[in-house]
Amino acid sequence: MMKKIYPRTGDKQTVYLNTVIKDPSIEVGDYTIYNDFVSNPLLFEQNNVLYHYPINHERLIIGKFCSIACGTKFLFNCANHTLRSLSTYTFPLFYEDWNLEKSNVSDAWDNKGDIVIGNDVWIGYEAIIMAGVHIGNGAIIATRAVVTKDVPPYTIVGGIPAKPIRKRFDEETIQKLQTSKWWDWPYEKIRKSLPYLTIGDIDGLSNLQE
Repeated sequence: MMKKIYPRTGDKQTVYLNTVIKDPSIEVGDYTIYNDFVSNPLLFEQNNVLYHYPINHERLIIGKFCSIACGTKFLFNCANHTLRSLSTYTFPLFYEDWNLEKSNVSDAWDNKGDIVIGNDVWIGYEAIIMAGVHIGNGAIIATRAVVTKDVPPYTIVGGIPAKPIRKRFDEETIQKLQTSKWWDWPYEKIRKSLPYLTIGDIDGLSNLQE
């Protein structure tokens, strides 16, 4: 678990995200960063994790070494209105006015589950990740994309709704990266692997793994 809040001296816009999270239903891996040049990045839970109410017992899980850009939003299930109803109005939510059972308040929305972000994922400026979405390791989410469906590992997606643009690497390279799980290596091994990681040398990385 990280203890240092700010990765860079003098930069108060970028934080190691798991050092500022207090909600136990939000899990963030080591070295994942969040940058915010508009608001205080220490307020990530308040400003970026939206409609995340205890009634659903849903989780936000973010892996290690992710880069999350300013304005990224995670929209949870309570932002939805159920599509099972003939009306778009959330009658169960206003149970007092309609003499309904309080225990049925969650019928007002469709519960799509947790949001799960893999390791080494880059999420661009003001992207929106919707409830229930799972994003694979190494994926890239383009600026202002609205992600409504799962994203495969090492895939670049963009648009509204987000759609695949291309794979970052060929399938053999993706498989080697998935198998290596380099993000779980100890610090010294990752430090030793940086010459291979930063120049895209998958063979060098694979040799280091052996």
